[in-house]
Amino acid sequence: MDLPPVVSQTEWQAAREALLAKEKEATRARDALAAERRRLPRVRIDKDYVFDGPGGKASLLDLFEGRRQLLLYHFMFGPNQDVGCDGCSMFVDQIGHLAHLHARDASFALVSRAPIAKIEAYRKRMGWTIPWYSSFESDFNVDWTYFTTSRGVEALGSVWTFLDLTPLGRQESWEDSPAGYPQTKPYEWWRRHDEYEDA
Repeated sequence: MDLPPVVSQTEWQAAREALLAKEKEATRARDALAAERRRLPRVRIDKDYVFDGPGGKASLLDLFEGRRQLLLYHFMFGPNQDVGCDGCSMFVDQIGHLAHLHARDASFALVSRAPIAKIEAYRKRMGWTIPWYSSFESDFNVDWTYFTTSRGVEALGSVWTFLDLTPLGRQESWEDSPAGYPQTKPYEWWRRHDEYEDA
């Protein structure tokens, strides 16, 4: 294995500072991309989609759970499969406590085309508690897809990167958001997941 060279502390520090400048540049580029995403035009959904959940039938509005934003992950699990996608499964294994998203008025749910019985069996096997619905009798997955493809899901995985995908963003005062969007000072809303009122 061709390892990088061993250098002095001074040389390492100079290399580290050069890399740090690039890392901060990438952070600012992600911030700009999130700001642009918050300004994407919207589409009115007039179709009445019906999902199957563990508690019975649910509308698209029900999936919001009373919050004004919804992150909906299209989990690849088809009617002809007995287990969910391995990549999607790795992704869901890394999702943190939903209370932090709820604190920013955002819900999170999974949707798959497999029947709810298959979903529930796989959810039990995996030990997940995230809301998961079946669109088996619906064409929702065909009508509404936001493809990242080719490693796009790798950018997800923390409450902050999830919030960057929502219409309102992190809702912190430093963000570049349209006028009138809710914003608070950074860090003020952060809590342990059992300290939020609706946890």
